[in-house]
Amino acid sequence: MGNTATVSSPLGSDRSGILSRGRGIWYVALGATLWGVDPLFRILLLEQFSSAQIVFVEHLLLALYSVPVLIHYRNQLAGKLTLGVVGALLFISWGGSALATVMFTAAFSYGNFNAVLLLQKLQPLFAILLARFILKEALPQRFSVFLLLALAGTYLLTFGFSSPALGLHELATFGCLLSIAAAALWGGSTVMGKYLLSKQMSFHHVTALRFMLAIPLLGVIVLAAGDSWKPLGGGDAAVILLVNLLFQAFIPGLLSMLLYYKGLSSTKASLATLAELAFPAVGVLINWIVFDQALTAGQIVGFLLIWTVLVLLSRSSSRQSAQPVG
Repeated sequence: MGNTATVSSPLGSDRSGILSRGRGIWYVALGATLWGVDPLFRILLLEQFSSAQIVFVEHLLLALYSVPVLIHYRNQLAGKLTLGVVGALLFISWGGSALATVMFTAAFSYGNFNAVLLLQKLQPLFAILLARFILKEALPQRFSVFLLLALAGTYLLTFGFSSPALGLHELATFGCLLSIAAAALWGGSTVMGKYLLSKQMSFHHVTALRFMLAIPLLGVIVLAAGDSWKPLGGGDAAVILLVNLLFQAFIPGLLSMLLYYKGLSSTKASLATLAELAFPAVGVLINWIVFDQALTAGQIVGFLLIWTVLVLLSRSSSRQSAQPVG
């Protein structure tokens, strides 16, 4: 797409407008926002399928998008299949799409619920550290302020103004180790995705590779779980189930990842990982609007903090891109 800000564009010509600054941040945030609507589709599907089965079938459906894209970009990997590129592709597909989700889900079976949630909030820290050492990203001015506000916002979204009252013994369980591992894989996936995009790979191509490479591992996970496949039956119930499965695959699945990688292509990984926090913020809002779970004062403050951070990140990103080089 490139730089679409032209004289004829009303958004592009308004250089003080929020949409004309740091657009990559908002693409990442919009992609993460769509992850927040996932429960709307998944809650019905869980009555028919296990979590592993849902993710596996979702990826099979996404092959309808991925296969034509991989054919179209079949020459884009020529001369690029280094160990680093292959490792990054496996990291985002096997680590980010499959293993991290399995680990985080399993963590609740082994550890304290609040401890698992709290340790998962380490994800931005892993992404920032990896971005610094792997991508050599320099952090923008006042980044520590953005980070503290973001962490405070996610804490308030999870626990409100109350304290989880955790002891060291509750933080030293196998479930907590799984939660930390999932956070590291998700944070690392942000960095590895940025690494691939920096190799002049199209965001369409990276998205398609992520989906297709995850299918073999997800198939093994489904077989290892041994969950039986329930017959769909017939009538309106089967139609509703299939429609939900399609929407699950192509809205919080495909569309969200396309927006996410489009934004990541022009955004530092260390900033994108904070923009991803739009996901829990929208998740809380969905729980309130759809599932009648009342918002606490702390969650409202946390929600406002997250979106304040997104605005600040957008402004910081635009100022950096406007500075002359050299």
